Amino acid sequence: MLEKLFKLEKHGTTVKTELLAGLTTFLAMAYILAVNPSMLGATGLSVQTVFLATAIASGFASILMGLLANYPVALAPGMGVNAFFTFTVVIVMGFSPAAALAAVFVSGLIFVVISITGIRKLIINAIPSQLKLAIGGGIGFFIAFIGLKNAGIIVASESTFVTLGNLKDPVVILSIFGILTTIILLGLKVKAGVFWGLLATAIVGVIAGLLGVEGMPVMPEKLFDAQFDFSGVFMFLDGFGELFSNPKWPVVLFSFLFVDFFDTAGTLMAVANRAGLVKEDGTLENIENALMADAVGTVVGAALGTSTVTSFVESTSGVEVGGRTGLTAVTTGVLFLLSIFLSPLLVTVTSAVTAPALVVVGILMSSQLAGIDWNDFPYAVSGFMVVIFMILSYSISNGIALGFLSYSIAMIGCKRYKDVHWVVWLLDVIFIIYFAVC
Repeated sequence: MLEKLFKLEKHGTTVKTELLAGLTTFLAMAYILAVNPSMLGATGLSVQTVFLATAIASGFASILMGLLANYPVALAPGMGVNAFFTFTVVIVMGFSPAAALAAVFVSGLIFVVISITGIRKLIINAIPSQLKLAIGGGIGFFIAFIGLKNAGIIVASESTFVTLGNLKDPVVILSIFGILTTIILLGLKVKAGVFWGLLATAIVGVIAGLLGVEGMPVMPEKLFDAQFDFSGVFMFLDGFGELFSNPKWPVVLFSFLFVDFFDTAGTLMAVANRAGLVKEDGTLENIENALMADAVGTVVGAALGTSTVTSFVESTSGVEVGGRTGLTAVTTGVLFLLSIFLSPLLVTVTSAVTAPALVVVGILMSSQLAGIDWNDFPYAVSGFMVVIFMILSYSISNGIALGFLSYSIAMIGCKRYKDVHWVVWLLDVIFIIYFAVC
């Protein structure tokens, strides 16, 4: 049955590999179960209801992605867009959580429509292949930066913006141990080296914690615990009147659409490149179904009471373990649903534990930059802009936008503007509007 559903043999994988890849992806994403409720809780939403919405929406969307598109891509409420939801839409603009959820719901419906009509597929396939490689490589640097930041290896600095953290901090030492261990395992070509590196880091951290070292992962006092609070379900229905009576609603809606669209596009292209899901003509296999799963995930997430659900770049950690089909995503989705009952175990999956996986996967993803012709000026300019602005602006979407704009400008300068796809010109206009109003 699994072979028929996921075509494992065709993709050169096995059930064992896919299950291990799904577990690795889940562990790399598990932080969202703690971070998202904390983030959205600042709006006044119940932390417990956001936790349940996060777990259920992530599980549903990931399983849908696996079954519908056969992609090894898991989904969850996106980082960045949840901060926009909380600190910009609710706290700064003054919208209620219900109105913000209504905006997320409407953006999801719009995505469903443009996915059905093929507009999303048209846009993604119009992106030049070398720009796709730049996006994939840029995301590699971006997630490595996230891992280094979360682990405290890289910290904020008033004088230089960022600097090296305290290398004597036990949490930093644990993360460095994990990175070095994972690098050695991959260098030795150990199968599923990313997963085993993550597991080794967790075990060493727990042991250090038992020996009295502060900041380490701890074993939970109990394995099973579930508290069901569905007060956020269908809350968005109460927010439509407020949303559309506020003159700022177009800005809010456009921002949700923009960030989700290009975060998803960038992630799918990056993961598809690593998983071998790109056709000879440069287009992605089953992209329509993948985009539909992502869009439906956002609609369901808003209905349950959480911010925009999107494809997670951490899925690349599972791909590096060997995940190649939707069975990886289904496995991750099932684990998200089980996490409702096993939430105490998540205390062992700290940022220090996941940082090594993110950093090493970033290294592997950055190899896509080798496919760029750096002697071709427009691609060199756009590739550089994608990478540098993803990192410095802490946003996949901003990196993609500035990469597109610099590509078009460089093509004009090289008198090759006729080679630019009309969809790219249209996107340039949208990017300019976005930066002007947001």
